[in-house]
Amino acid sequence: MRAAVSFFYRHFSRLLTTPASLVGRSGKKLSRMEIGDLGECIACAYLKARGCKVLYRNYRGPKGGEVDIVARSGKTLAFVEVKTRTRRGYGRPLDAVDVSKQELIERGANSWLRLLGSRDIPWRFDVVEVILEEDHVPDVNLVLDAF
Repeated sequence: MRAAVSFFYRHFSRLLTTPASLVGRSGKKLSRMEIGDLGECIACAYLKARGCKVLYRNYRGPKGGEVDIVARSGKTLAFVEVKTRTRRGYGRPLDAVDVSKQELIERGANSWLRLLGSRDIPWRFDVVEVILEEDHVPDVNLVLDAF
């Protein structure tokens, strides 16, 4: 079953195979928030195509931590940060995950693990880089164990 689902997402997910449009239905350019949300949707489709199960999006811990995507890859929990760019000239999206952002993600991950009641499961921090250029298929890169 998992292979069939992975095949479906890899070959038929419109988010991964359709050229991006940075203009909304109203004819206006997408806002930064809308672009970020689109990047997260694309990242979820990409993770599913790789056989991951997306457990939660935009998790906010009670003490200020945040995680864009909580996913399971096999028996490993992945706390995923998504960085979306609309141009390649801005530098690599991974470079935007600085120490303060890492600490924020770590607080969110620790909160999630407390909810589970155990830290005895394997877990890691990943970053999904999404490049959205008008009329180009999204370029997606998964960085495992990014920090």
